[in-house]
Amino acid sequence: MSVKKKLGMGVMSAALGLSLIGGGTYAYFSDTAETNSTFAAGTLDLNAEPTTIIDVDNLKPGDWMTRSFELQNTGSLDIAEVLLSTNYSVGDAQDDNTEDFGEHIRVNFLWNDDKATIPPNDLLSDDIIYKTTLAELKSMSPDAVENHIFVPWFEENDGLQAGDSDTLYVQFEFVDNGEDQNQFQGDSLELEWTFEAHQEAGESR
Repeated sequence: MSVKKKLGMGVMSAALGLSLIGGGTYAYFSDTAETNSTFAAGTLDLNAEPTTIIDVDNLKPGDWMTRSFELQNTGSLDIAEVLLSTNYSVGDAQDDNTEDFGEHIRVNFLWNDDKATIPPNDLLSDDIIYKTTLAELKSMSPDAVENHIFVPWFEENDGLQAGDSDTLYVQFEFVDNGEDQNQFQGDSLELEWTFEAHQEAGESR
């Protein structure tokens, strides 16, 4: 083999070697890892038991009615507040009403027994509602699970925890105003109370 040929093969071998070395710089090991995330939303589920609080007839001015009911949190999330909205419709039997029957039906108190230890009174009251007519309540939205005067170790704090319930007492009165109330004879009033639950504020999880 001539020197020229030997040199040529040597150059080719060197070039091949360089090529292999160069290709080796792009070779690497690899591996992968996968993660999965699940986001499941909780539920707000508020129930009232019983759903009919008052069902009476033959009322006369001066009559009052005291009843109890429960607000139940059967969802998986704690409830921060339960706002009460009031609506009603009046059936005028004589078609002679000059006043709103709802102005003569008063809620003497709406009392959350789990949130308060001070009974309804004129001096100091932590009632949800205290001596307020149905007509006045239409423009209000009190919180049914708020503790106005919290006493530690004796009462629950604000809100309604998941799986918990509060017992509430309410007293309605057909107020005798000492005047002629004949226009309300035979009238009826259909009251609708709607309790709207709101979640607690978001938090780091």
